[in-house]
Amino acid sequence: MIRVLIADDQPLIRAGLRGILELEDDLLVVGEASSGRATVRQVRERPVDVVLMDIRMPDLDGIEATAQICADPLLAGVRVLVLTTFETDEHVVAALRAGASGFLGKGAEPEAVVEAIRVIARGDSLLSPLATRTLIERFLGEPPAAHGRGPERPVASLDALTEREREVLTLVGEGRSNDDIATGLVISPHTVKTHVNRAMMKLDAHDRAQLVVIAYETGLLRAR
Repeated sequence: MIRVLIADDQPLIRAGLRGILELEDDLLVVGEASSGRATVRQVRERPVDVVLMDIRMPDLDGIEATAQICADPLLAGVRVLVLTTFETDEHVVAALRAGASGFLGKGAEPEAVVEAIRVIARGDSLLSPLATRTLIERFLGEPPAAHGRGPERPVASLDALTEREREVLTLVGEGRSNDDIATGLVISPHTVKTHVNRAMMKLDAHDRAQLVVIAYETGLLRAR
């Protein structure tokens, strides 16, 4: 059972999301929050697997709430899925930097929301890698201040990675799936997953979303 917390300052959106999620046997809505501070408090008070996080909320915005959740070692298993206006929201990269596992447009179909939660909960892959990469290419080359507010973490060093891990990181940064990487490198998907997990551990990355950001921050990949 995937335990979900819905964080949005609009009651209608929270009610709509709850209605969608309660139709699924493997999803359980464990709470709702209308502000960033309430979100962080509830995540600390009860078991939560995935937070559906709105960016623009009163009290504490979704970026800062995400950063607080992802920086807390006691909440290491919590994944954050950002709900946004998608292509027009320039805070998405800041949210990924803060530790969000992915993002989804508020205009998405109900089935896409449900599948996104499952993907994020598994931690297997970055949601919509092509769209995420597009946003990163658009904003990551700019100074941090240009991305809007949000805590910044130090740029990682790739020195600890093996040559193969760097190669895999490059392909992850390009939005490739494990199966695609395995085919290109002529290795098994299991081996790819091992390299990805080792890279995440060495780079202190929360998940694949942060690996994509790191690939650009370190200059391994460059925005076109």
